[in-house]
Amino acid sequence: MQILGIIPARYASTRLPGKPLVRIAGKPLLQHVVERCQLAQSLNEVIVATDDERVAAAARKFARVELTHPEHPSGTDRIAEVAARCRCDAVVNVQGDEPLIEPAVIDAVAGALAAREMSTAATPLKHVEDYDNPNVVKVVVNATGCALYFSRRTIPYVRDAARGPLAGQLAAFPFLKHLGIYGYRREALLRLVRFPVSALEQAEKLEQLRALENGMTIAVVRVDYDSVGVDAPEDVKRVEKLLAKQ
Repeated sequence: MQILGIIPARYASTRLPGKPLVRIAGKPLLQHVVERCQLAQSLNEVIVATDDERVAAAARKFARVELTHPEHPSGTDRIAEVAARCRCDAVVNVQGDEPLIEPAVIDAVAGALAAREMSTAATPLKHVEDYDNPNVVKVVVNATGCALYFSRRTIPYVRDAARGPLAGQLAAFPFLKHLGIYGYRREALLRLVRFPVSALEQAEKLEQLRALENGMTIAVVRVDYDSVGVDAPEDVKRVEKLLAKQ
């Protein structure tokens, strides 16, 4: 299977302007992500998808770049434009703000596409502060390992533990934290972006719900990895410390 790793990269960021080019340990943030992707054994090529020439000029030094339309409403639409004009069987959408992404996670998500049209990853929810945090998306899966639902609420609702402390609620069920990495069969991705924004997607502001509402199947691979994103200036120093330890 010919699989492309595509990293959507926008220059604009409310909390961290020019985020893809922010220097971390002497390199642009985006370069760290590209180099992690290049270590994955499943990807035939890594592509940066951007609508900004500043990002493109920097990225051409370390990756193939595809310029995209500036009005895409989401990263999914951006990578779909690239996939539509590339010869491939599948793509893995890797977030451009995760400089510590594990190549093994990319390979696991790519590997799940052998049997499913879409895939993503999840990890056990371990921290009490994430339990009620709407920015930490939760997922529940069925017996075959495919997603039943994603939510910013904590799901499922564990009734017997609901009146107890948060630590007890967290211990009452093996909750899963969704990680924002996606694999798509090419034809599934191109089909997905043709669907209109769905009601659940609009309510939760989660694009993957559009796929579920339209009957698409999403395999969820469980990994021992927790994402470390760069969203604000203070995250830069945190990531640099983690890189130094590695």
